[in-house]
Amino acid sequence: MRSRFSAFALGDVAYLERTWHPSTRPADLSLDPELGWYRLDVLRTERGGLLDDAGVVEFRAYHRSPAGRGSMHEVSRFVRESGAWFYVDGTTS
Repeated sequence: MRSRFSAFALGDVAYLERTWHPSTRPADLSLDPELGWYRLDVLRTERGGLLDDAGVVEFRAYHRSPAGRGSMHEVSRFVRESGAWFYVDGTTS
């Protein structure tokens, strides 16, 4: 989760695509260049350990834009395949 947040903050679309599960990855991923992500708070995790093949991360991410500051709250699902973790989807509120 932290590496994906860093990729959003740096605008690293290639990393985001590589770590997004192919079953849910959008065909075209573009980021808003005016949205600057600057803080991530991980609120809780479920599973996702060394012996798990799935996990959940709840987080709040903070951003700045010309319109002001804001945040996004999400509960994300991840799966591990062939030793690599992939983002599947998330529910925002």
